[in-house]
Amino acid sequence: MELHNTLDSSVMMHRVRPRSEDVRGAYFRDTTAIMHSSPFRRLKHKTQVFFAPSNDHICTRIEHSLHVASIASAICRGLGLDGELAWAIGMGHDLGHAPFGHTGEKIISQMMQEKGLGAFQHEVFSLRVVDKLYPLDLTYAVRDGIVCHCGEHFVRSLMPEGKEKDLDAIKTIHGLIPATWEGCVVRFSDQIAYLGRDFEDACRMGVLRREDLPAEVSGVLGRTNGEIINSLVNDLIANTNENDGLCFSEPVYAAVRQMKEFNYQKIYRSSLMEGYERYFSRLIRLIVGYLDDLFGRFGFDERPYREEKNMLATGFCRHINEDRQRYLDNDGNFERLVFDYTAGMTDNFCLDCAGEILTPEHINESMEKMAAGKWFDTV
Repeated sequence: MELHNTLDSSVMMHRVRPRSEDVRGAYFRDTTAIMHSSPFRRLKHKTQVFFAPSNDHICTRIEHSLHVASIASAICRGLGLDGELAWAIGMGHDLGHAPFGHTGEKIISQMMQEKGLGAFQHEVFSLRVVDKLYPLDLTYAVRDGIVCHCGEHFVRSLMPEGKEKDLDAIKTIHGLIPATWEGCVVRFSDQIAYLGRDFEDACRMGVLRREDLPAEVSGVLGRTNGEIINSLVNDLIANTNENDGLCFSEPVYAAVRQMKEFNYQKIYRSSLMEGYERYFSRLIRLIVGYLDDLFGRFGFDERPYREEKNMLATGFCRHINEDRQRYLDNDGNFERLVFDYTAGMTDNFCLDCAGEILTPEHINESMEKMAAGKWFDTV
């Protein structure tokens, strides 16, 4: 079966700032832009589900992105679609994820709504990252796939919308459907990538045992991450059709729904995750409150930030002065500045920031001489 995008290729490959062609092609060029960006590098220190910075075997956000890209590329190969487009979307789909996974996203969303700024959704923020904060000038098809990946919304089948949207006008993920087949593939691949891996990580962390997976699930999908991925990828390829679009078979979709509910009950809503939320809520609120207070009092004046005698204040001041004009050009205000800065942090950097607020590690050093290191993001 061959699938074809109804969206014209000139629209799919459109960039805000036209660029000359080169040997890589449009979508592979997007992949390299994403791979060399600061937000992508930071994903290696961001939680997928379990906060375990000292455990090299627990999935991080960068590994998840690579898993999604590789799964999407394999599905595209089976369906005759553009694997390079799917790979680029997969690599960039989570660039806007907050520290501490969905727990951190929930906390930042609550704080933004308290400020009247609307909910924080990492899909929409990922588009903001690649368009506004770290403008990568990606193609329309990749940008559309990033903002429409909506990995928490499970469906049995999905057909691409096939028409151009005004991506700049998107404020929420609700009702979004990818414009391309490859975008739909990434949306399925996101779910395929984390369904089994989150269960596997839960077993490694001692939260669950492999035997805990219901027989109705393991009998259809398997019990290991590799078996689950294999079952889902092959079933999706075999059941995709022109009427339903990308599609799981009924037995496999039923098992997927049951495993999702199992994961939510036993992993995402577990006492361990509830403990995370209480702790990380205090941590993120401390950082946002401190930075918001500094910016409210000092604005862009460097001197009082240096007088705080901690590296967080100094690094934040340098960051906002570098991005000052960008916020004026894009937003016309600085309402989201502190939230954008905090959402971009890695897990460990968040912990370091809290330490700097409470017990600065460089309190006796000369702040103005520090020009590099973990406190500054030199673009």
